[in-house]
Amino acid sequence: MQQIGAESRVIRVLVGATTIVMRAGLEALIASSPTLEVVGSVNPRSLAQTLESLQPDVVLLEWDEPDEDLLALLSTTAIDTVAIDDFEGPSAPASVLLISDWQPSAIADVLRTGVRAVLPSDARVSEILAAIEAAAIGLTVLHPDVTEALLMELSTAPRLLPTAPELALTSREIEVLGMLAEGVGNKTIARRLGISEHTVKFHIGSIFSKLNASSRTEAVILGARQGLILI
Repeated sequence: MQQIGAESRVIRVLVGATTIVMRAGLEALIASSPTLEVVGSVNPRSLAQTLESLQPDVVLLEWDEPDEDLLALLSTTAIDTVAIDDFEGPSAPASVLLISDWQPSAIADVLRTGVRAVLPSDARVSEILAAIEAAAIGLTVLHPDVTEALLMELSTAPRLLPTAPELALTSREIEVLGMLAEGVGNKTIARRLGISEHTVKFHIGSIFSKLNASSRTEAVILGARQGLILI
């Protein structure tokens, strides 16, 4: 399997699953990759107590369905709630979520907590391993089924974008939004555009405000829906 942004450093993964059988299966899956290392395996409800002591790079979390308990867990443990200012630095571990419920509204709620990747529970081994590696370097990964469901949900939802001309995205903001869709970080965006990281953060904040988005993933999806970018 080709590694995404491969580095010599092994990626430390904490497994969270509701059953012992699932935890064992995910541990074996991770052990099959020479670039990944299991640092712990816990019930998701014990996740908050283990994050600080184990300091994983990625949390691989399996949950039957994205219910209120899961959303509360993701919010209180701050599994990937990295502020824009700290986006490229070491902070909370990235999270990869495996779920079986594909309700679009529930998936949208999960993404708003800062989850970096969402895949079905029956995703292929290669897909899960690739998602872990991508999440570890700051990329966002959505399974095709997730993307399709979200776009369908957005197509039937009330229009969220402001229509006033003064709130339209500028050409520079559209450029930045396109790079967010590529999954690149602030430093790369600044280098490509020849601007400072502070200016990049300003543009991202403006994009969030104008699109009424609460995360990079949501901004990209809303931008694609409006035809501002292609994904």
